[in-house]
Amino acid sequence: MFTFGETMVALRGSGPLKLGGTMQVSVAGAESNVAIGLARLGHAVRWAGAVGDDEAGALVLRTLRAEGVEVSGAALDPGAPTGLLLFEPRLPEVTRVHYYRAGSAGSRLTADAVEDAFSAAPPRVLHLTGITPALSATARSAAARALRLARRHGSLVCLDVNFRARLWTAEEATAVLREWVPFVDVLIASDDELPLCLPEDPGAEAGARAEALLDLGVGEVVVKLGAAGATVFSRALRDGPLHRPATPVRAVDAVGAGDAFVAGYLSALLDGEGPAGRLERAVTTGAFAVASHGDWEGAPTRAELGMLGTPPGTVVR
Repeated sequence: MFTFGETMVALRGSGPLKLGGTMQVSVAGAESNVAIGLARLGHAVRWAGAVGDDEAGALVLRTLRAEGVEVSGAALDPGAPTGLLLFEPRLPEVTRVHYYRAGSAGSRLTADAVEDAFSAAPPRVLHLTGITPALSATARSAAARALRLARRHGSLVCLDVNFRARLWTAEEATAVLREWVPFVDVLIASDDELPLCLPEDPGAEAGARAEALLDLGVGEVVVKLGAAGATVFSRALRDGPLHRPATPVRAVDAVGAGDAFVAGYLSALLDGEGPAGRLERAVTTGAFAVASHGDWEGAPTRAELGMLGTPPGTVVR
């Protein structure tokens, strides 16, 4: 599997930032979160991107290597810093995210890394998000180039819409995502993100929007519904859409749950599982993320996937 995008240093505050306090240092990025999730499940994963030639960039690459992600396609940019994001827990169930990524090394990503990755070994799966094209014109061009290369080499394309209103407007996102839809095999989105991918809104129901995307050539549409679980729409499903409720857990941090869901879904897809097996693993890995602090730190290994079914208070010896 191959993915690329911006990974930043992440600082997690203990409370409102304006009051000071302690911060925990880690790294975060939607694509690298998925890459780490897949690597922990035993899959070969390559990540490409650009980081600054600085200590923050060294932390990003060191973390990804330690998690088993192949980063030979990453570039060091001596002319720009590694991006930064701050997590501010403002209420028990509300976290604000502050980005400092304008002009960062990751935003200056070019198509060269994409070309090199496909030249070295065309991936079985290309995973993209709607975050990368929002970073800059060059990053957008790199993603568009990746889509064309994936089609040429027969790679399956997974797109997680992952709309970020602080990075671009809905109108800007719509213009790009609608051009991408014909290249996409698996589209993953929350129900409110689906209209961004459609030339016109067929109605308020997520099902109608998913069906419209299938009519445009998308192989399957996976709609994330948060605590309500997720639904898969596909022409291959003879009995209609397939729904799976979320796995109940004690939630401590919802950040990163969507990326963990995607990692689980792609893991099962790479294992040859059908839609039911993919959904099952996706909601399981998503639950691990919700039950753990951090973007990717709670991602399970393959041996841990069954742990959520154990009774409360179980001690695994």
